[in-house]
Amino acid sequence: MKRFGLWLSLALLLAPLPALAVTPTLTLTLPDPGDWKHVSYTCEDHEGRVETDYLNAAPNFLALVPIDGKTVIFANILSGSGARYVAGKYQWWTKGPEAQLIDLTADKDAPPLLTCIEANDTP
Repeated sequence: MKRFGLWLSLALLLAPLPALAVTPTLTLTLPDPGDWKHVSYTCEDHEGRVETDYLNAAPNFLALVPIDGKTVIFANILSGSGARYVAGKYQWWTKGPEAQLIDLTADKDAPPLLTCIEANDTP
């Protein structure tokens, strides 16, 4: 009975401690090192630049786009025109110097979250 009381006391003492935060790490091994391209965009109704990186390592084509202060990894999918990338509920669509961020869960008539154009100069 004394052991149970000791364990219960320890459990109650330790219960309020927050769980240790664990940050996962993702490592991708690509068959071809590919090439990285960095593009800086200026966007309507958005303060600052949207700094985007593209990785072209066939058959993997990725876009790293900042959303709400976090880098989101988008995967390229089939597109009739331009380059279309998706991640979760978001779509990043580029065509020439233009790009749009779209919420795929929004109404079909909803405007894009961002409408951007490549910046002509470096930030």
